[in-house]
Amino acid sequence: MTESLDVLGFAGLGRMGFPMARNLLRAGYRLRVYNRTPARAGELVAEGAERVERPRDLAQPGGVVFSMLADDAALEAVTLGDDGLLAGLAPGGVHVSFSTVSPAIARRMQRWHAERGCAYVAAPVVGRPDAAAAGKLWICLAGEPAARQRVLPFLQLLGQAVFPFGDEPALANVVKLAANFLVGSALEALAEALTLAEKQGVERAALMEMLAQTIFACSVYQNYGRMIAERRFAPGFSQRLALKDLGLVLDAADEARVPMPLAGLLHDRLLSGVARGRGEEDWTTLARAVDEAAGLA
Repeated sequence: MTESLDVLGFAGLGRMGFPMARNLLRAGYRLRVYNRTPARAGELVAEGAERVERPRDLAQPGGVVFSMLADDAALEAVTLGDDGLLAGLAPGGVHVSFSTVSPAIARRMQRWHAERGCAYVAAPVVGRPDAAAAGKLWICLAGEPAARQRVLPFLQLLGQAVFPFGDEPALANVVKLAANFLVGSALEALAEALTLAEKQGVERAALMEMLAQTIFACSVYQNYGRMIAERRFAPGFSQRLALKDLGLVLDAADEARVPMPLAGLLHDRLLSGVARGRGEEDWTTLARAVDEAAGLA
């Protein structure tokens, strides 16, 4: 087992971070964990993890620390300052960020880590909490080659496949934003198509069954499509976080001067959902707004 005598650090024990940290712990790695809400660490501590009070205490000098955090601000808060994880990492250390954040913050993180003699690796993940628990995530990876090679065994434990995108961490974040944009667009399209079918007298689930076996036989349409067809909105990725991601998509598009009108529509759909108090509901519940617009209860 790679670096079996070393202590790994993990910051961020939310719906995705918790099962990922647990998988590292259950694989036999020594693990220090940090979360802004300390109670979230309780189960992992009972299984052998060590909870620390400050992010800087996650790292042993020259070691490896992982983070799975909500947004740019949370990543900065955990990483920087006298109590930040970078203060404890020391030269030779590697910080792997699983977070969906902006390409801009990834570039700054790369620079700040390099100034300390450390490496910053972006490894945003594709998949829901159940995939994280099963070690079946898809992981987008970018960062300096030596650091990528060093952390690859850990990533292979957490995901079913790792896709490299070069030496610049920001590129992995661009890939993740593009993926989330496509998934969100599929949700909107599914909701509109199924609502049209229902109002014309076609049974929603029957239509989805046909589509999922034929021209849309892929996981996004099969899994999300059935959830929307059945109006079965299991907790997963909140509208609030999806809205944050679509904002990042539009920011990146503005920076690159790429018109993305569909991204704007999807952003406004999510913004409306959050304004209506649905921010913590799964983003598949944007389908409710499509139902309501069509006069369906």
